[in-house]
Amino acid sequence: MELFHLLSILIVLSAGFAYLNFRILKLPNAIGLMLVSLIFSLLILLAGIFFPSFKNMVAVHLNNINFSELLLEGMLSFMLFAGAIHIRFENLRHERMSIILFSTISVILSTFIIGYSTFYLLTLFGIKVNFLHALLFGALISPTDPVAVLSILKSAGISKSLETKIAGESLFNDGVAVVVFITILQLTKSGVEIDAFNVLLLFGREAVGGILLGLILGYCGYKLIASIDNYQVEVLITLAIVMGGYTLAHFIHFSGPLAMVAAGLVTGNHGKDFGMSEITTEYIDKFWELIDEVLNAILFVLIGLELLVIQTSQKILFIGLIMIVVGLLARFISVWIPSMAIRLREKITRRTILILTWGGLRGGISIALALSIKPEFNRDIWVTITYVIVCFSILIQGMTIGKFARSLKPESN
Repeated sequence: MELFHLLSILIVLSAGFAYLNFRILKLPNAIGLMLVSLIFSLLILLAGIFFPSFKNMVAVHLNNINFSELLLEGMLSFMLFAGAIHIRFENLRHERMSIILFSTISVILSTFIIGYSTFYLLTLFGIKVNFLHALLFGALISPTDPVAVLSILKSAGISKSLETKIAGESLFNDGVAVVVFITILQLTKSGVEIDAFNVLLLFGREAVGGILLGLILGYCGYKLIASIDNYQVEVLITLAIVMGGYTLAHFIHFSGPLAMVAAGLVTGNHGKDFGMSEITTEYIDKFWELIDEVLNAILFVLIGLELLVIQTSQKILFIGLIMIVVGLLARFISVWIPSMAIRLREKITRRTILILTWGGLRGGISIALALSIKPEFNRDIWVTITYVIVCFSILIQGMTIGKFARSLKPESN
């Protein structure tokens, strides 16, 4: 019952903050929710100066919410499936080269650039950390979250091609980043030999296994949906694909996020085209759109509230500010290098690269992965730096990406 009460409070806060944003701030939902949540957290911290017991009580309740488990083992599966179910194969097909390279090569490049930079920066400030732990940070901060910027970019007049690149990359790079993170985490365990074969084996089992599982789940779901015409049951089948499939992936050590993306794509294309009536398609679209909106609202409220439980120091906060710049440079380099290969088949303009760089927001998955790191791996350091980057990313980059995109000379993307 305690969990129910905590979730109830989160829903009430999310609804209240969303209302305030809609009536007063009028910012994009994700950005507005996080901003109001941060202001709320700051007010609690100020109140804590005069009423320490109140602030401590709120912090205790927040600590009872396992943010990492809630997102990685619960919300992420729904959000990735919901995102994938609305993307058409034909759009992905036209941008497949970009999406594949940006969601794989870019993530791996970013992981190593940020990992190396963080390791040497912390060493420069007299803070000793394990190099593999710095790589863990590189992996967790590399995935992008387009939720807060896609609607802004659409109003800024970006092409359908660039919109598909951003949405497709973010869907797959979440899964790839989690796989890279898990692979590096496995290598930190004593007794595990670090060589190219072991790394490829760990990565391949998670990634390839996850995609294959997702394709099988999506196809099985399509066959069941095609055999009936009842939208209530068909919506329930899509829920079963997500919840049952993610649980299965967890137990057989395949990538749940990649499985959900693959299953969502099959359901949203083959399932809609050949298995669903028009009324079922409408209900499934609206159901998953609503699920996505509600979960994102809760997610961004939680990110804002995490300010109350972060343990940090001024030195780490300063390093976090430096890492904002490093992260942006790493994002630029990790997009620019693959774009050289993409240019052999399609036109990737300077404008595209700059928008992908500034629009590459970090979100809840980065904080969830940081919180999943063991305390003995310097978790407080990684959580603080991650939080600084995520806050800057969503609030500053998110609120300026529209003007930034409009200020660049329009080119064909």
